[in-house]
Amino acid sequence: MEFKYLTNIDLDIARSDYLASLIGDGMTHRTEVIPVVNAAGRVTSEAVYALINAPHYNASAMDGIAVDAKITFGASETTPVTLTSEQYRFIDTGDPLPDDCDAVVMIEDVIKTDDSSSNKIKNSGTVKLYEAATPWQHIRQIGEDICAGEMLLPSYSKITPAAMGAMIASGITEVSVICKPLVGIIPTGNEIVKPTAKPKEGEILEFNSVIYTAMISEWGAEAKTYPIVADNAMKIKKALEKAVLDCDIVLIIAGSSAGREDFTASVLSEVGIVLYHGLAIKPGKPAILAYCTNDEKGVIPVIGVPGYPVSGIIVQEQILKPIIEYLCCSFNKSDRYVQATLSKSVASTLKYREFVRVRMGYVNDKLIASPLSRGSGIVTSFMRADGILEVPQELEGFEIGTKVSIRLLRSDEELRQSIVIIGSHDPLIDELCDLLRLKKSNISISSAHVGSMSGILAVRKGEAHISGTHILNEETGEYNESFVKKLIPGGNVHLIKCVKRKQGLILQKGNPKGIGGIEDLSKNAIRYVNRQKGSGTRILFDYLLNKENVDSSMIYGYDREEFTHTSVATLIASNSADAGLGIYSAAKMYDLDFIYICDEEYDLLIPDFAMKLPAVQEILEIIKSKEFKERLEILGGYTIK
Repeated sequence: MEFKYLTNIDLDIARSDYLASLIGDGMTHRTEVIPVVNAAGRVTSEAVYALINAPHYNASAMDGIAVDAKITFGASETTPVTLTSEQYRFIDTGDPLPDDCDAVVMIEDVIKTDDSSSNKIKNSGTVKLYEAATPWQHIRQIGEDICAGEMLLPSYSKITPAAMGAMIASGITEVSVICKPLVGIIPTGNEIVKPTAKPKEGEILEFNSVIYTAMISEWGAEAKTYPIVADNAMKIKKALEKAVLDCDIVLIIAGSSAGREDFTASVLSEVGIVLYHGLAIKPGKPAILAYCTNDEKGVIPVIGVPGYPVSGIIVQEQILKPIIEYLCCSFNKSDRYVQATLSKSVASTLKYREFVRVRMGYVNDKLIASPLSRGSGIVTSFMRADGILEVPQELEGFEIGTKVSIRLLRSDEELRQSIVIIGSHDPLIDELCDLLRLKKSNISISSAHVGSMSGILAVRKGEAHISGTHILNEETGEYNESFVKKLIPGGNVHLIKCVKRKQGLILQKGNPKGIGGIEDLSKNAIRYVNRQKGSGTRILFDYLLNKENVDSSMIYGYDREEFTHTSVATLIASNSADAGLGIYSAAKMYDLDFIYICDEEYDLLIPDFAMKLPAVQEILEIIKSKEFKERLEILGGYTIK
């Protein structure tokens, strides 16, 4: 097939072509024989047949006495049958049944007679039975569970703990299974370094291999990470040739784009065959689909993975996973999809199929999906995601309120135990979540930081259990109540007083730019970082600008938006900005300077139906707790109302 360099191939076509080419050129699974005791989770390579019966002898199912059933016939409450010691055998559960017996009577139904030598029933003296035994009662007969020659598992079946027990019970000690494919991971890049707590500027910690190793393990394969390779074509080639000899699949991380130090595609075209370079997906476009050959193992798939972690995760799920499933003969897996309502709009491009991570939760049996940050390098968005929204290549996105199909990453049960909080960001939401965990509660919090205004609208539409809000009424100076009445005139909501928190200008440590207040932000040398439109902090900032007669167009960075207070503080701490309006706790977290401006009220808006939920009541109880107050004191800048 012709080499396509940085093309825009449809994902489904590329995946189908790639897998077909690999199989057509001889890629296949390998097998091995392993002890049954080590076989949990493995897949059988051939049908498994029982070698012996289970049980392989007639066994007692009870503690009691073994008898010939016919000698007990006629026994009743009024006419008990008396047995001599020659007519029964004492027997324990699991003991072989004597040849001359065909029934077991439970010890509880055996009545000792006066001539018994002790209180314990022994094989001496006589006993009485007040109920007749039936032939083969309380006996596990030969082959009751498994018969020799019976098929226990067909080919390509996952071996469960119960299956392991059945195999051992039927005399099987070893089983032939599909080998776990070994996936070699080659990290590349001059800037890539081993994990350290103190990376230098320009160094990027190599953690992609950790993510991919865990994913590969979940899919039933094993991973081997090779040493980091510099951006050098010969070194990458050498590392690839070694990995091809060792492994069943090879991943080369980074170097898959078209930059001056991106050598992966050229090395692969020299060593193997490149089918595609460039997929019509976002993130993940620069992926390379190729393969090499190995005299012993045959075809070895080699995938060039983009260096950005989220891009790489998408490529692993869409390209690597189907290959592993084929090699593991795991053909019965299928993704689970549900319909959910978007809490905010999603814009996309017609050039790509886009994968958007979402947080999810049920609100009044309505499943709500809140899109997370979409940057290719934002790996935490995958960590927090409950599902994946796929935006088809021919669509420009979805409007807010649209019902969309979501691929689930968590169980439906987990989603139904989730409380959806949509609104203004505050670190106290994270503290609430942790305190819930410490209580060993099965409740989880699904939060989306969309700003106070959008949070109130989410409550109005029945798409949130709770909204955090702090919107200043410029005319009265009060917070929240007037906006709630205006946007939700019908009421049916509760505005719960939560905390007062200090708002002010967050500045670099030592305030090197000498910023004294809002009026200084329009100076040429000042780099400002703002909050998003609709957030309470943005509304407060615009009010302060008007009050001080500062033209927003004169502020460098006014249109530079972040969705959380900690994001603002992070940019200032890293010298990417000089100032931003935010809460004191964010400044304290990064040891930054802070110019106090005002105390604002951060409240919780809760609809009537949610107030009745035990989970919401549990959260409100935590807010009143001593532990929560202690957490806020550590964060700094809060007063519980």
